[in-house]
Amino acid sequence: MRVVTGRWLAAAGAVMAALAVGLAAYASHGAEGEAQARLQSAALFLFGHGVALAALAPLAAGRPWRVLALAGLLLGTVLFSGSLVMNVLHQWPTALAPMGGTLMMAGWLAWAVAAVRQ
Repeated sequence: MRVVTGRWLAAAGAVMAALAVGLAAYASHGAEGEAQARLQSAALFLFGHGVALAALAPLAAGRPWRVLALAGLLLGTVLFSGSLVMNVLHQWPTALAPMGGTLMMAGWLAWAVAAVRQ
């Protein structure tokens, strides 16, 4: 189970980074104004946290605090970036973005706790 969790988190991070590249291209070529700004923000957070997940996931295997931290990063990024993207594409409210941002911050703080506890 340890290796599987690390692999899934790393794979999710890689997929997030790949989606971010496409999202950034769409923001640059297919959107203007506020929509472009929201999509670029979504792409930035999606890419940065995707790379972090892909890189840190192997270090999380068998360490519950680290797995929890990365799960927070994953869920937070999906909520934050997803909320911005869905707002632009389908005019959904961005109500989940603050929760996503809070989860990302909590994930990084949990990673810090795990690093100190090691």
